[in-house]
Amino acid sequence: MKIALLGKGKTGSKVIELCKSQEYSYIELEVFDSKNPLKKDDLNRFDIVLSFLNGDVFLEHYFKLLSESGICVVTGSTGFAWTPELVSKIKSPWIKATNFSLGMNLAKEMIRIAAKAQALFPAKDLKYEIHEVHHTKKLDAPSGTALSWQEWLDKDSTITSERTGDIIGIHELKIDTPNEYITIKHEAKDRKIFAAGALWACQRVKNLSPGLHDFSDIARQVIREI
Repeated sequence: MKIALLGKGKTGSKVIELCKSQEYSYIELEVFDSKNPLKKDDLNRFDIVLSFLNGDVFLEHYFKLLSESGICVVTGSTGFAWTPELVSKIKSPWIKATNFSLGMNLAKEMIRIAAKAQALFPAKDLKYEIHEVHHTKKLDAPSGTALSWQEWLDKDSTITSERTGDIIGIHELKIDTPNEYITIKHEAKDRKIFAAGALWACQRVKNLSPGLHDFSDIARQVIREI
């Protein structure tokens, strides 16, 4: 499998690291960045483009090129909305994610169960709070993952954000009831979880129908097959 990697930042560097290991020896990886941008003529050498670029950079410099090329894309670029107009321009299989942690998808299933709390408690007595913590260099707040948690919950909820140190990512949902707290928490220990999840997505994207697919939906299908 031949992958063109856009961006070699915190997560991209972990992709590079993993692809040097024996476990991922089947992958041929080439890295592109601002000093070596991916061009149209390069695309015929690759099966998949994997992006961890900032969302603004991805949209401005690569979205049109990739959507018109017909190549498969796996993207973790965030900080923008996937509008119907953007999605309509995608003609090949793409997978998007705000968070490539496979474990995050277990949390998603838990959140969807937690959203049914009103079956046990009066809805007026329930309060939902989402809190996320990331490193100081993360520009967007709240994080794309926190917004996804709010979407999965589909209830009125507050989101608070914190930027400190070199925290990879902590997301926590607290449900406040009259007599108890219920908490769902996910904490990333190593950025390799995002790199491994992205490469997992790269293995599956070519088997999907054309259009934009959500990473969490693909993972959920696998979970439910067990």
